[in-house]
Amino acid sequence: MTYETIRVEVDGRGVARLALARPDKHNALSGTMIGELTTVARLLGADAAVRAIVLSADGASFCAGGDLGWMKAQIEADRAARIKEATRLALMFKALNDLEKPVIARVQGNAFGGGIGLLCIADVAVAAETAKFGLTETRLGLIPATISPYVVARIGDGRARPLFMSGRIFDAQEAQPAGLLTRVVPPSDLDAAIEAEVVPYLQVAPGAVGQSKALARSLGMPITEAVIAATIERLADVWETDEAREGISAFLEKREPWWRKPV
Repeated sequence: MTYETIRVEVDGRGVARLALARPDKHNALSGTMIGELTTVARLLGADAAVRAIVLSADGASFCAGGDLGWMKAQIEADRAARIKEATRLALMFKALNDLEKPVIARVQGNAFGGGIGLLCIADVAVAAETAKFGLTETRLGLIPATISPYVVARIGDGRARPLFMSGRIFDAQEAQPAGLLTRVVPPSDLDAAIEAEVVPYLQVAPGAVGQSKALARSLGMPITEAVIAATIERLADVWETDEAREGISAFLEKREPWWRKPV
């Protein structure tokens, strides 16, 4: 199957390589990409030949978060359309998180906003030491709504709170002890590090791997339908605010939003 915003290849060992392929847009999550990632998650999950999934990205950035054009469209839409799009986004993260296969994120570049969400649905995240990270939604007058259950499940609410609120950028050396990353390596060692993470999953029973992942999820913070529905409502709510309109407009117009103070 051919996709517009992603690439999928499965090698003879059953290792699927799923790449975000919008390098000119820093792999931002557009409406099309959200749909394609949801579809491919279901296809890979149902494919018994797939033993592990490597989630990677083309270009300089891993994922810059939500596509600004897509977000602007939600601000201009009515409530029903906002709920529909927020639901599509939330269900994309759920589909990826629910995969009963090991997911290994290969983070070659910056991950912001929804890009952090993709790290948090992965079971292993290996990053180049040069990558930068940030939950940058508040810079745009938004909140990290649909990714929040996965981020909090990964790093806990104590670590999540200041990152959610401040929108600050931090490096891989901070992201690893926070729990967002499993390993940090020089860029030249990234492929070897990913291969080292893949190999053990080819030596164990795939059914037991899937059941072990489901077991671990069941014992952690529950991400229920009610939790997901609440994040959808929160995202739709914030898209209606004056701050969101100002933040998105300021970014697109390359100017400072009214709340930004000199430091």
